[in-house]
Amino acid sequence: MKRITAVFLLFSVIIVLLFTQYEEDPKQHGFTAYRLIAHATGSIEDQYYTNTYDAMVENYGKGTRVFEIDFMLSADRKVVARHEWTKSMTEQLGQQYKLPEDKQAARLTHDEFINTPIQDKYQPLDVGRVLDLMQRYPDIYIVTDTKEEKDEDIHHLFTELVTAAKQRDPELLDRVVVQIYNEPMLDIVENVYPFKSLIYTLYATQDSNDRVARFVKEHEIDAVTMPEYRVSPNFIAKLKRMGVVTYVHTINDMSTVNNYEKLGVYGVYSDDITEPELVANSLRYNLKP
Repeated sequence: MKRITAVFLLFSVIIVLLFTQYEEDPKQHGFTAYRLIAHATGSIEDQYYTNTYDAMVENYGKGTRVFEIDFMLSADRKVVARHEWTKSMTEQLGQQYKLPEDKQAARLTHDEFINTPIQDKYQPLDVGRVLDLMQRYPDIYIVTDTKEEKDEDIHHLFTELVTAAKQRDPELLDRVVVQIYNEPMLDIVENVYPFKSLIYTLYATQDSNDRVARFVKEHEIDAVTMPEYRVSPNFIAKLKRMGVVTYVHTINDMSTVNNYEKLGVYGVYSDDITEPELVANSLRYNLKP
């Protein structure tokens, strides 16, 4: 009888802790109303990193609303959606038979990029096509993953993005979420445009968690994204108390999502999971009394 009582008490404590962990998050708005960010526009037919029109439209149809997009400069300094200019990426995208050998590991011009389908069927995106999709679907948010490293290239990329948005509708910029990778990048971006939404992504910085938290608080940054190795329950809890949501990348199965939920993580970047799938299988909802 004593053993049964002890087991019951232990079970009760666990349930209380779980309910406490999954208590309602503060009401979120804008892109933070969503817990799923589609990595590189999300997968399409098991293809990752396509950054394509087709992947974006398909995953939108499945209920995803926030799309991370890799942005780089073409050889003629236009903004295009590409993860990297390498031969391995060319092969991954199935373009090796469409491009001459000397172009497979080189920056393409804008025209070369746009006119070379991915996997021989998917439409590449440039910044104009991304903004056109945002106009067509007024609840889409995009998260910029800027792959350029030089300050002048980052400045040029965001200048091109802002100019293209203002030519269509300046309010589109309210749904552009800028990822920064270090503290100096914030100044570069703000010198171009005062974007309303920011994410500090931590995979490229060695700054301590305390320093990141101070910087995020000082600059009123909306969210922090981190790789799995940087997840710390204390860090997550501290950011949550500040009203900052946290995402982990890149997670493609719900069991791992649930493990991070137990630590207080708000959402994830994913190739495969959609927003409705995440919500339907979330411990936050399934464990609520």
